[in-house]
Amino acid sequence: MDIVEWSRWESETVRGRAKGEIGMDATNDRAAWFQGGEAVCSVTPEARSRAFRLVLLGPPGVGKGTQAELLCKSLGTCHLSTGDVFRAASCQHDPSPALRSALDAMRRGELVSDGLVVTMVEERSGCLGCCGGFLLDGFPRTVSQAEALDDLLVRQGVSLDAVLSYELPLPEIVDRLSGRRTCSKCKAVYHVTARPPHKEGICDLCAGSLIQREDDRPESIRVRMQAYEESTRPLADYYERSGRLVAVTADGAPEDILERSLRELQARATLARH
Repeated sequence: MDIVEWSRWESETVRGRAKGEIGMDATNDRAAWFQGGEAVCSVTPEARSRAFRLVLLGPPGVGKGTQAELLCKSLGTCHLSTGDVFRAASCQHDPSPALRSALDAMRRGELVSDGLVVTMVEERSGCLGCCGGFLLDGFPRTVSQAEALDDLLVRQGVSLDAVLSYELPLPEIVDRLSGRRTCSKCKAVYHVTARPPHKEGICDLCAGSLIQREDDRPESIRVRMQAYEESTRPLADYYERSGRLVAVTADGAPEDILERSLRELQARATLARH
């Protein structure tokens, strides 16, 4: 039942993104985040008595993207994804030097250096101090980036409320991802057992062919998970030492995971008041 619920929500989220229905705020173009520099958002977020400032962590397959969408809707925070910035920058005529260097590294198949990523976020640091709060996704990825983020937050006069770390046993992650099939055209997501298409191998929405991504094969998943664990464990330890890490079990339907996340945040807010 859990994998059925997960697959249904993931597919709806991907299809909604393809149609422009999910992940885009109709009243705010998030220009300050996408463009950086002197750019301003089309609508200033509403000032809140309690603006949450959060970081999301979690390996592939735990539904972190779906939780980001749900949390932003529930808390009114702005979703600040570094992946979105890189995708948007590839369409810009004149990206900043840092972004241009980052894109060049990505095209060469190289990792983007901590320095370039931090510079990119620093160019958008006003978003960190925004009165509406934020939810950072994709940054930080290393302890060095986390330390740089803390410095940027100090300069903005704000602090991080919590780092939500979504966790799931490896066999469940392998089961989720290895059964996933993605439409080669519209990117809708299916699952061979939990959410199969009406016609095997064919997308229900656009009749495109369904494929298994190379990194969704079991052997690739295990390699990715080992690499994630090795790179992220020091980061999780960094936040745990400062009391900001909040582990959330990513088992069950997305709305159940959201409820757990909100309970943890409420508990931390209550404790902070006392």
